[in-house]
Amino acid sequence: MISEELVNLSRLQFAATAMYHFLFVPLTIGMVWLLVIMESVYVMTGNVIWKDMTRFWGKLFGINFALGVTTGITLEFQFGTNWAYYSHYVGDIFGAPLAIEGLMAFFLESTMIGLFFFGWDRLSRTQHLLVTVLMSIGTNLSALWILIANGWMQNPVGSEFSYLTMRMEMVDFWAVVFNPDAQAKFVHTVSAGYVTGAMFVLSISSWYLLKKRDVEFAKRSFRVAAAFGLASVLSVIVLGDESGYTVGEAQQTKLAAMEAMWETKPAPAGLTLVASINEAEQKNNWEIEIPWVMGLIGTRSISKEIPGIHEIKAKNRERILRGIVAVNALEALRAQRDDSVAKQMFEGHKADLGFGLLLKKYVTDVNQATPEIIERAVNDTVPRVTPLFWAFRIMVGLGFAMLVLFGLAFWSTLKSACMKKPWLLKSALWMLPAPWIACELGWFVAEYGRQPWTIYGVLPTHMSVSTLSVNSLYGSLAGFIGFYTVLLVVEMYLMVKFARMGPGSLGTGRYDREPAHA
Repeated sequence: MISEELVNLSRLQFAATAMYHFLFVPLTIGMVWLLVIMESVYVMTGNVIWKDMTRFWGKLFGINFALGVTTGITLEFQFGTNWAYYSHYVGDIFGAPLAIEGLMAFFLESTMIGLFFFGWDRLSRTQHLLVTVLMSIGTNLSALWILIANGWMQNPVGSEFSYLTMRMEMVDFWAVVFNPDAQAKFVHTVSAGYVTGAMFVLSISSWYLLKKRDVEFAKRSFRVAAAFGLASVLSVIVLGDESGYTVGEAQQTKLAAMEAMWETKPAPAGLTLVASINEAEQKNNWEIEIPWVMGLIGTRSISKEIPGIHEIKAKNRERILRGIVAVNALEALRAQRDDSVAKQMFEGHKADLGFGLLLKKYVTDVNQATPEIIERAVNDTVPRVTPLFWAFRIMVGLGFAMLVLFGLAFWSTLKSACMKKPWLLKSALWMLPAPWIACELGWFVAEYGRQPWTIYGVLPTHMSVSTLSVNSLYGSLAGFIGFYTVLLVVEMYLMVKFARMGPGSLGTGRYDREPAHA
């Protein structure tokens, strides 16, 4: 059996790498469409200040993109180094969207980024705008294919397990592509990226306005960011509701844990705002809820119940017992592939194979599992409630706080009053970290809430790891964290340096008043 320390270290290393990587990704996704908007205005009006805005914000975008690529490549390598059995078990399915992402999206994105930076004097206005649009499409296509892969981990449709190859095999490529969980995750994630890009531009523009420097440049940037940010944060909230529905359909355990819903409540269930969670006794000491809301989000109905944790555990206990039968039948088929009795038994129980494999965390032979071990496996099927509950609420709270900020910022631009409200500019500046915190919490909820599975309901996490030494993991973990911290410091240093320099870093001078060459 794989040691728990090895599994935890492998998880920690992947989590650290992924969370570092996602410090760069949302800004790349969000900034690129702001560049499209700014350059489109330049092409339509010929006003050079919009060209300089595109070039200046594009410079900050480029710094972020370069460092984001470095972390992303390392992340993909870990599937082979740290999660070898996972790669073997589901590589035919999981590898397809990642390969398409590299061949279709990343090459397009990288090529267009080169033309974006070096094509200003070689391409016409319209041609360069087309390059920027294609760069934006490439960036979003990269996100799409990666999130299709992740969505399949959350909801493994279009595939089935083959006892002949001992692997998951794809049976319907288009079911994988149009997986409802993947599509909801894509639109929600890219919208969060748009909010991040808008907040970045809004915050830096606010700093310029507070300092009363590059005013005309900053006012235009502030106006674009406020409008784009307001539309984006509304999209995040609306599409978050759709994500909640797909979780309710495909991952009821995660939904129950996020809501600290221990008991099945009469339909439609209420949305718990806050609660005092008692995990030891598996109950809430007290809670405040809004009637009906969770039932409408999770089921789109007023009559369908959302199962509570206790009911889910009872169902999972039955699935584990049926999974024992599936594991035994699979062992018989491995010994004799033409065993018709074993094949019939396996086909009847293979939907619960993953639940039977949960027992291998504690025993090599699932038939040796005692009632106590089975109960431990049952408890493993539900992640810890407290961190999921509060991570989700902090994320949502930050989302609504950003909605208020972008709404006020947009309103101030309509009244041409943003400079008359220093409190608004200071609020925008202090809110700069908010979208990153919300994005990281969103990924925590998505990935931690899937435990104990790497492939939900199919492959347990403890079976997915490579056979590595614990010492090597400690060493590589320290190396990754150290290296990525250096990259993060470099990014922040360069961002602060060029943000302080402002558009003057382009050699065009200051924009303290309307430019004469407009």
